[in-house]
Amino acid sequence: MLSDASWLYPFKGIIYFAGHPFLYPLLRARLLPSLFLSIFVFATLFVWTYLPQVAFLAIFHGRRLAWINGAFLVLGEGAAITAILFEAFFVDETLVDVFDATLSNEGCRHLVATSRILNPEASDPVKALGKPTTSAVYSPFSLRQIIEFILFLPLNFIPVAGTPMFLIMTGYRAGPLHHWRYFKLMGLTKKERNAYLAKRKMQYTWFGVVALLLQLVPVLSMLFLLTTAAGSALWVTRLEEKQRSTPNDPETGPHYEDSPT
Repeated sequence: MLSDASWLYPFKGIIYFAGHPFLYPLLRARLLPSLFLSIFVFATLFVWTYLPQVAFLAIFHGRRLAWINGAFLVLGEGAAITAILFEAFFVDETLVDVFDATLSNEGCRHLVATSRILNPEASDPVKALGKPTTSAVYSPFSLRQIIEFILFLPLNFIPVAGTPMFLIMTGYRAGPLHHWRYFKLMGLTKKERNAYLAKRKMQYTWFGVVALLLQLVPVLSMLFLLTTAAGSALWVTRLEEKQRSTPNDPETGPHYEDSPT
């Protein structure tokens, strides 16, 4: 079904975040510093590097395409820089809270409870989130991914096809990282995780491509980082629903169940 397409979930996350005010405090806590950081990074890059890169690209692409691909190149560079700097702002902790609160609100509280204390008397899912009882990481910092991102940037030099190639190759790497938290909540081993991902390579690639496109939007990249975490959690709830309705179907993957002991 088109409505279940993986690439739609980053957009669904935007709608979900906007429609659930209990998530807003998680945004406000990081909004101002991330906003100023994004403006500074992208403004600096566009002022000092955009025109030189357009001039260089014009040699290979012609004038018209050079302006467009030059913009994607600068946006990609800005996304890489802000991703690294956002790690310094401990944004991952906020992403975990967005992910866990969305799961709890959508009927997957049992998953979240395996990794953190939950307050059943809290007034909303965010306030119900207690301290993690195990390591809580939304997406692990991947030096390899950052290096590959930078190495793939020159693909934008290739006329017409270069930018789509860049987005697909980086999306292929980035997509599975958005469910790293899910895999940990499920208790999957590395072998089980790789087997699970092998069946869904294209689904995770397209999720990663759309998530990356949203990250390339200047200034709003931090907001979309949080909304994508909500979209990632919504995808998990759908996967869990499918598993409950078809428990013996290997295509739905592993499923968490509470131990009776």
